[in-house]
Amino acid sequence: MSTDPATIAFYQERAPYWVFHSGEAHSHQLDAFLDRLPPGSALLELGCGGGRDAEHIRKRGFVVDATDGTPALVKRANEAFALGARVMAFHELEAEAAYAGVWAHASLLHSPRAALPDVLARIHRALVPGGWFFSSYKLGDGEGRDLLGRLHNFPSPEWLLAAYARANFTIESHDIYAGKASDGTQRDWIDLIARKA
Repeated sequence: MSTDPATIAFYQERAPYWVFHSGEAHSHQLDAFLDRLPPGSALLELGCGGGRDAEHIRKRGFVVDATDGTPALVKRANEAFALGARVMAFHELEAEAAYAGVWAHASLLHSPRAALPDVLARIHRALVPGGWFFSSYKLGDGEGRDLLGRLHNFPSPEWLLAAYARANFTIESHDIYAGKASDGTQRDWIDLIARKA
């Protein structure tokens, strides 16, 4: 199973209080990723949260399938943007060659390490040949919980790149940078752009 009950409960409890600020931006990596995809193509978002990125994807002219494992976040995203977002955990992805892109910004980092190979295989299957896949993770040296109690897989770059290679993804680029988590902890992050051969 690719969901952690305590992590889902954390987001479920806080989702009704999600506040959008005027001018709040979508993820800064999103436009460059979308530029790689055929115009108007279908894109899956894993972990849509409050829906900000999915709304931008839609405004860019793509067909977005916004999903999240937390029912209250899906409700919040649909209230804010009428996205038609749906509840789906990572391990429930059953699509085959359905999407030109998969966007998983700061979401797969909550997948237990043991579940990640299956999740990556499902994403690979869901992409069309040549499809693109963005994901981001907080780096570390082993699975654990942050100060807010959320499960993180905290991979090393080497562990993560090997997992993607075993899932038959080609890594087109990866970027490691300093970031600050919402629990206040300073951690390095990694962004991966991968492609299905």
